Amino acid sequence: MSDAKATYENGIYRVGDVRLSDLAGRRMLPVGVSNFRMVVENAVFVDKSLLIADVLRMPGTSYLYCRPRRFGKSLNLDMLQTFFEMPDAGTPGAADSRRLFEGLAIWVAEGGRFREHCGAYPVVHFSFNDVKKPDWNVGYSTVRAAMAQEYLRHGYLLESSSLSDLERERFERIAGGTASEGEFASSLLFLTQMLQKHHGQSVIVLIDEYDAPVMAGYTYGYYDEVVAFLKGWLTGALKDNNALAVAVLTGVQRISKESIFSDLNNLRVDTSMDLASDERYGFLDAEVRALAAYRGEESAVALAREWYDGYRFGSVDVYNPWSVLSFFDNRCMPGAYWGNTSGNGVLGDMVKTADEATLGKLYRLLEPGGTVEEPLDLSVVFPDVGVREEALWSMLYLAGYLTTSDVTDPSDTHLPRRLRIPNKEVARLYRSEVIDRFTEVAGGRDRLMTSHRALVEGDAEGVAAELEDILLRAPSYYDLTTENSYHMLVLGLLFNVRGYGVPVSNREAGRGRFDIRVMPETPEAGPVLIIELKWARTGTPEAVDLPALAETGLTQASDRAYGADLSEEAPPRRWGLAFSGKNVAVATEG
Repeated sequence: MSDAKATYENGIYRVGDVRLSDLAGRRMLPVGVSNFRMVVENAVFVDKSLLIADVLRMPGTSYLYCRPRRFGKSLNLDMLQTFFEMPDAGTPGAADSRRLFEGLAIWVAEGGRFREHCGAYPVVHFSFNDVKKPDWNVGYSTVRAAMAQEYLRHGYLLESSSLSDLERERFERIAGGTASEGEFASSLLFLTQMLQKHHGQSVIVLIDEYDAPVMAGYTYGYYDEVVAFLKGWLTGALKDNNALAVAVLTGVQRISKESIFSDLNNLRVDTSMDLASDERYGFLDAEVRALAAYRGEESAVALAREWYDGYRFGSVDVYNPWSVLSFFDNRCMPGAYWGNTSGNGVLGDMVKTADEATLGKLYRLLEPGGTVEEPLDLSVVFPDVGVREEALWSMLYLAGYLTTSDVTDPSDTHLPRRLRIPNKEVARLYRSEVIDRFTEVAGGRDRLMTSHRALVEGDAEGVAAELEDILLRAPSYYDLTTENSYHMLVLGLLFNVRGYGVPVSNREAGRGRFDIRVMPETPEAGPVLIIELKWARTGTPEAVDLPALAETGLTQASDRAYGADLSEEAPPRRWGLAFSGKNVAVATEG
């Protein structure tokens, strides 16, 4: 893109293949706005309109797009509605929708052959965004109310001469919220059939956040009820429905076909591993550079890349679009914008409940360039979460907390894939969750900071006192049964030492591998901390003389020159920590 000449004409800024629409010419950014018309008429829109071509490839097909939250799914669905919907099919202003697309890629794609589909279909647009309730009765009532609203949006059908009296009465019952359970179970199918009868044209169905009630059902204990409802409600409308032109569903998690979509043979699933629409969600590097250039903020691209790039969707690398827009909208100040948009429940639950093995993998992910190798099964069956470990990693991947460049054969659920944290923003979310867990273990933020100061200042008595308090009060005795158990505990306690980076574990240095090393971010923060841990089984001679065992660890750190690669101007502070049961001994030098 650097060699391409930028142009701005009729509200469209172009650099190479990248198009930004800004009909108002104000360079405003649409942070948090998912109404396509509002975005295009008032702000900058990064052109993703070729998604329209993607969904028109195969008539009668249902597409399911699974991407992390805040990656443009709702905006893209609204774009589809704005493009496809007939002027008299429920949405005011649809008559002039063509002008919103005339400068976008879809208007000229393949010689302009997609223009004939603009304003050509009745559309059903339904969102499950508000169906995240702690009780299924409340959730079900919310679904009925939302469906009634969609019926009312098409209320002109009550005056249609194409519908029989019985059909109009049934329509009115659903719109009024008095329909029977059976009538409501087929309400999506019935609405498509009535729209086709009135317009003489097949119907586009758009379903946003289809997985939201399933995730709520898993969390609050009504998983079976919501899956049973969705299976009947969706399958009836999407399977062998002659009134259906195409359906597009979006969500974060890919709920297993066996749970909801078992009867559908026309469903095409597109996750972050798939190639078909890999450029349609998230921002490409060229798009971010074009956006920065258009706003006169080219110098901020490197910072945006560090914080928000790093995702791999199919064959392309992408940025988090929500965070990029928030970053530029906040004068290029980096921050965890995506993490602050809602709870990070999947990640938080993982960190809070992680066992020793999972914590070890989590710590590896947080190290510079850290990866873990795990298979991914993207057909999530929620009851398997917590039972099958791969279900946890798959949920983290689909939710955007992990990514991988190993996207070959997405259907291979046994292939180990190198998973990594995408960028600095997401790494901060992980680190925050780890800090929260071990702050609680330490007895609060003040106690944790006290132990950190003692480590940095070489206060052996202070370190021993804080560790002994933690051992007596926090972990179960049976959770600390090996040296690695204590290793995981100490490592977790070191994630928020003021002025220091992320602790690194089991790396080669000098003539061996140190247990833990924590580097200061500036020389003023303090010395490099090198920690060697020892453990003795209760009742053994080593357990009886823990101070001697701590000295052994300290001597090992010195003799094996674990600080040999460090600057001589900044000598490290070495620590030997010895544990047995609830007892600890500490030795230090430096």
